Amino acid sequence: MKLGDYLWGGLLLLWAAVLVVPTTREVFMAMTQAYPYISGFFKFFVLATMGDMLGARILHGQWQKTKGLIFKAIIWGIIGMMITLAFTLYSEGVLAAQDIGRLPFHGSKFGHAFLTSAMMNITFAPFMFLFHKFCDLYIDVKYRGMKKVTINDLVNEIDFNMLIGFSMLKTIPFFWIPCHTLVFLMPPQYRVVASAFLSIALGLMMAIAKKSKKTIVNEQEIIG
Repeated sequence: MKLGDYLWGGLLLLWAAVLVVPTTREVFMAMTQAYPYISGFFKFFVLATMGDMLGARILHGQWQKTKGLIFKAIIWGIIGMMITLAFTLYSEGVLAAQDIGRLPFHGSKFGHAFLTSAMMNITFAPFMFLFHKFCDLYIDVKYRGMKKVTINDLVNEIDFNMLIGFSMLKTIPFFWIPCHTLVFLMPPQYRVVASAFLSIALGLMMAIAKKSKKTIVNEQEIIG
């Protein structure tokens, strides 16, 4: 265990304490209701960035100062605002469709949560993944010294096997849809922060997937 491990764990416990202690929980709920976009930005700015840092820690075996970290955190914050709106749009949209018979499970809380999660992750999540990937790559490329960055430059940098084969075809049906089903069973004021906490798990999964891929490539090089 290194100092960074304790600091990261301490920050995570601090977030948990905010949600557990009655006084801070009331403030949290009031802020979430009064300023949904600002609170959504802040939740993802901090928690999703913590997920990225944890992923890098697992991948490289040590804590690293990521270039462009603050800009990447801002992108996460913007995604948090997008998710804040998307949660309302999809939740209310599915409910409206159920009311007029366009979707099944009318009156079922679990059915509504599952359909909302499925609709959101099938239609919204892939475009959000692409947006996030392009923004992250743009920051990386700029920090490598490239002055003029084109769309072609970014497209050539994307690992589509990882993006489509893992992020979209594996994490969406086997992680995001089940997890967001549980999220939509929660009271509305907890949904965005729960999703932000899930981004930590995403950082962990991405790191494990990249590490596994790296190990396979190294083994193939040794065999070759």
